[in-house]
Amino acid sequence: MSFKENLEKNNIILPKAADPVGSYVASKISGKLIFISGQISIDENGVLIKGKLGNELDVEAGYNAAKRCALSIVAQVKKICNDDLEKVKSCIKLTGYVNSTNDFTDQPKVINGASDLIASVFGDAGMHTRAAVSVNSLPLGVAVEVDAIFELN
Repeated sequence: MSFKENLEKNNIILPKAADPVGSYVASKISGKLIFISGQISIDENGVLIKGKLGNELDVEAGYNAAKRCALSIVAQVKKICNDDLEKVKSCIKLTGYVNSTNDFTDQPKVINGASDLIASVFGDAGMHTRAAVSVNSLPLGVAVEVDAIFELN
């Protein structure tokens, strides 16, 4: 099954790939690798998903925020691949940053939202290495940010 078919089968609607708002690029190809800049948690209406895990947000809300980050990652991959996800060989790595309280320890459960979404789109090619990191704050007060590295065919 193609990656596009996986999107359709799973009723996944990608957001518009956002342009960067700073002095960086949203994605970059180097050799056979695609580097995707950190994508922040934004809901389907374009509203920032803000808050701190362990305070205003629980694990389920964090999981959903991470899933939204992954949707933006896939949108960025699709954009840099000229709308052809079949150019992707595999997802190499995700790094997830979780805006959380000092005593919050479920960062991996939060970032599973991103990992599960990538796997649902790319199947076995979506299985990746990963880091789930707690941070004191994130840009604009968002709950989660995730960046990614993919390999091209």
